[in-house]
Amino acid sequence: MSSEVKAKLNKQLQEVPHKPGVYIHKDRLGAVIYVGKAKDLRKRLASYFNPSRQRLAEHKTRALIQSIWDFEYHEVRNEQEALLLEGKLIKEYRPKYNVAFRDDKRFLLVKIHLDEPWPKFQLTRLKKDDGSQYFGPFAHSGALRRTVSWINREFGLRSCRPMNPGEKEYQHCHDDIIKNCSAPCIGKISREEYLAKVEQASEFLKGHSKDLIRSVEEEMNEAAAQLDFERAAELRDMIENLKKTLKPTRQFRKKGVPGKALNPEKDIEELKEYLNLDRVPEVMECFDISNISDNHIVASMVRFKNGLPDNSNYRRYRIKTVKGQDDFASMAEVVRRRYSRILLEARERVGDEVADSSQENPMDAMRRIEAEEETTSAPDPKKKRKPFVRLPDVVIVDGGKGQLSSAVKELQRLGLHDLPIFGLAKQHEEIFQYGESDPIIIPHETGALKLLQRLRDEAHRFANGYHQLLMKKRIEESILDDCPGISRGRKERLLQKFGSVARLRKANPEDIAAIPGINSRLAEEIAHFLKTHS
Repeated sequence: MSSEVKAKLNKQLQEVPHKPGVYIHKDRLGAVIYVGKAKDLRKRLASYFNPSRQRLAEHKTRALIQSIWDFEYHEVRNEQEALLLEGKLIKEYRPKYNVAFRDDKRFLLVKIHLDEPWPKFQLTRLKKDDGSQYFGPFAHSGALRRTVSWINREFGLRSCRPMNPGEKEYQHCHDDIIKNCSAPCIGKISREEYLAKVEQASEFLKGHSKDLIRSVEEEMNEAAAQLDFERAAELRDMIENLKKTLKPTRQFRKKGVPGKALNPEKDIEELKEYLNLDRVPEVMECFDISNISDNHIVASMVRFKNGLPDNSNYRRYRIKTVKGQDDFASMAEVVRRRYSRILLEARERVGDEVADSSQENPMDAMRRIEAEEETTSAPDPKKKRKPFVRLPDVVIVDGGKGQLSSAVKELQRLGLHDLPIFGLAKQHEEIFQYGESDPIIIPHETGALKLLQRLRDEAHRFANGYHQLLMKKRIEESILDDCPGISRGRKERLLQKFGSVARLRKANPEDIAAIPGINSRLAEEIAHFLKTHS
């Protein structure tokens, strides 16, 4: 870190408030390398630039400190908000020096479905469009679990598993005996009275809890006055859990990216110079792999035309030939599928000349066809003909030398040796060219690099969108996992018989009861569950 950078950072530090918040460290290229939270932003940020800490810190921390060229901060109201915002930003930026929160695990939510016969509070990490009411997210999972357990006891709400418990379930339950449940299963309370208790508990979870917490504090003081210190300590811990869980927090959503200052024509001209291209990259294509889990590895290809998204020509792929998470092999597969298809469609259009490398290589043939298409008069509307898909002027792969090398080998096998292709590594925003050891560095403030970032980010967004779509379909199928009484074997038999949850919803209880292992009562519960959970 140079003396000029130190002076700049120290000057910025004077403007940082002594308040809780989240800070973001950036490197010399403006890439986010670390996200952290603090009770006191000024003190925490100052500690990074303290010479003694740089000497005594472990190797990883010293490397981080030496890489810091800039920082920004976001002020919040309390530590809970700081924790939630920190987790969100780490998932968004995936900084090099962060380890926690980089997986796809989410903070806990509390949900309740009021259309159930006897609604109960449940914990979940995924918010579904199922008609339930959701509370959260909550930053402290342990405190939340203890709080929900206390709420159930305080308001007499059930916590048993069956969706519609009755006399049979009551015989095996002791919650009513120890005064932890209002026993709606045997009619000790009407549904209207039970729903009123649910509404009171919901208001409590929304943070309208001062009076109730005050009454618990009074009970704690009374227990202490009577020398019942064990009970007082128990209530003290419960009050701490309640305050930690119910402290007001905001949900942080991703901010939109303004686009008014874009100058696409200038950006592509500038990019041509930096990448030393033979022609202005009017058409650009970018590939990204999304492999959050082994179950659904997907890829995206987005196309920009004249510096702007060409949405109708976006493509998405499910990886077919790769087992496990292998970005290099996945990139090779999707590049091969994309450009072999373009060559095949061109061959079907004009004959085998595109594939006849003895006369003309595929790259030159495609460029010639492209020129002919531009000069050809409008096609006869009576003749059905696929629109010609031209090769891009430049290809970008999201990743470093490994992804780039895999993609280049596939292009070479297809005869597209001269198709310009580059790898964009997110960590330092470096551009790699095949066969060159040193990356191309484009200044961070230039429109050329911002264009590449928009292209890469759009490919990333599109791949993640496809991934979420597949996850949503899987979640729809797994809604049966939330249905009481449905084991894995019963779920498999139901889906094997009806084919999908959508068809199962239309089935009557008699048809469901025909499945081995499902009696008439369980069939009625399944039918009711699917009607009330979308």
